[in-house]
Amino acid sequence: MLRHTVRTAAACAALATLAACATTPYAYPPPMAGGPPIGPIQPGPRLDPEDAPRILRDRPPLQCVPFAREVSGVAIWGDAHTWWAQAEGRYARSRTPEPGAVLVLHSYAGPNRGHVAVVTAVISAREIRIDQANWLNTGEVMVRVPVIDVSPDNDWSEVRVWHIPTEAWGARRYPAHGFILPRPAWADAVS
Repeated sequence: MLRHTVRTAAACAALATLAACATTPYAYPPPMAGGPPIGPIQPGPRLDPEDAPRILRDRPPLQCVPFAREVSGVAIWGDAHTWWAQAEGRYARSRTPEPGAVLVLHSYAGPNRGHVAVVTAVISAREIRIDQANWLNTGEVMVRVPVIDVSPDNDWSEVRVWHIPTEAWGARRYPAHGFILPRPAWADAVS
């Protein structure tokens, strides 16, 4: 009985550690309505097996914030939904992706929910690759994940993310603030 109680307590502690990128409980909202059809890129990217997105199974669980901070060098702390505001005046911000920038998603499950990921490649004006942690809320690290701009104005204000387990575009559209660039705000800020 004591062994079961200890295991249960350890499991609860592990689940708390793997909580999503914010401090509020996660609840999947309904898909966002509206926006343009995805068009010819709907079936998904054609990827060489070497460049295919994948989940790294040999790493310890990690949240999106410390992962993005470590990989990008953008020294911001706190919940992912606060990063865009914290970057103002400190780091350059842009609506145009570039390698090394941090993609900041917001309000995808309420106002206190966000996600940050690091751009690793710009494929076209409307497609990038990212590395990220905890997207599936299990602390996993994912690399080379395709993301497409589905915003009506082609400004990266709304995106769709490739879902590795199903090898298809995720059904949801996520609102995005834009990209935090790993250089000082005075260098070339666009907000």
